[in-house]
Amino acid sequence: MTPSRERSPSVGTKLAVGFGVFLVGVAAVTVGERIGAWLWQQHKPLLATENSLFAGVTDPNFIERAVRRVEPSVVRIEMMSTVESPTLDRFEEPLPPGWFGGTPELTPRPQRGVGSGFVIDGEGHVLTNAHVVGNAETVKVILPDGRALDGTVLGADRMTDVAVVEIQATNVPAIPLGRSTDLKPGEWAIAIGNPLGLDRTVTLGIISATGRSSRDVGVPDKRVGFLQTDAAINPGNSGGPLINALGEAIGMNTAIREGAQGLGFAIPIETALRVAGQLVETGKAEHPYLGIRMLTIDERMNWEEVRHPWLPEQISIEEGILVVRVISGSPADRAGIQAGDAILKLDGRPVANSEAVQQIVSESEVGRSIDVEVMRGEKTLSISVRLGELPRVRTQVKE
Repeated sequence: MTPSRERSPSVGTKLAVGFGVFLVGVAAVTVGERIGAWLWQQHKPLLATENSLFAGVTDPNFIERAVRRVEPSVVRIEMMSTVESPTLDRFEEPLPPGWFGGTPELTPRPQRGVGSGFVIDGEGHVLTNAHVVGNAETVKVILPDGRALDGTVLGADRMTDVAVVEIQATNVPAIPLGRSTDLKPGEWAIAIGNPLGLDRTVTLGIISATGRSSRDVGVPDKRVGFLQTDAAINPGNSGGPLINALGEAIGMNTAIREGAQGLGFAIPIETALRVAGQLVETGKAEHPYLGIRMLTIDERMNWEEVRHPWLPEQISIEEGILVVRVISGSPADRAGIQAGDAILKLDGRPVANSEAVQQIVSESEVGRSIDVEVMRGEKTLSISVRLGELPRVRTQVKE
């Protein structure tokens, strides 16, 4: 007998099967492409418009587009002032103290500074830092087209480090304005300015944090809740804009922390514009004043480390804001707030730390009354306080 063999598929059968598989594959790819395109269209508007880490997915040149949008409004500021310095010898070295039996003579010498700024309206008002132009005798504003114009300092507020310079040019576009109140850590941040004299330098980073207190930043004399960014900020960047991925100003670059890398700080644009409006209108900025010293309490606090003679013996809260001192004659003192009161709400808004209290007061107006809800012992009180103007001299503390 002849052994049986399995019948092999014919050539025609093989071709039919292969063609069928091919059609199925084509159909799958087509369906997949359509599904993918639909999903892309669903998400594309979000990715293209929001200032997020995905902004570059739909527009790989979004940084260049953002910079190009604001660049016509960013200026270079050159200032000149006079400082007194020891007399130099013929080798340009200062003479030592006691030279020739006397004290070194102080000689007035010109000092030049460079900073940045940006135009905020159509009337030639330029926003910059107070520390850039505060002591200036002459100011030059160099526009992006190369024109050098004389600038007049309308006002400089050292409490917020905001200043306004006016130029006689109405054809310079105002910078597009954004919002800082909605910023979240991780969003894009772009700094533009003239660091170390290098014009129109652009650096990129993210928003590292918001609401940094002046004490955190190392400038306790300021009244600003700073934006923190890792976009490189160097001397000369001061006064320049911090912008988002859409090319909108969200802050004004103002400070770097000495000895640190990747830590830059900017004044929120709302704060800068609020102060700038006052400087344009009156030449000075008002700072509302409550007149208390506060301590933020939380459950992790080590009381042995913070205990002071002026703290109350009995504290009725485990978390919140404790009034530890009241300035004599201050608005808080006149309204009846006492050391040991725990602040629960301010102007109807719950507050969790002393920075929040400071922010609410700063955003208010001198002469306006605000309600302060406090806990005193077991009682909750609502006290109306009429805010005053922050005194320029040291005031007495009421024990």
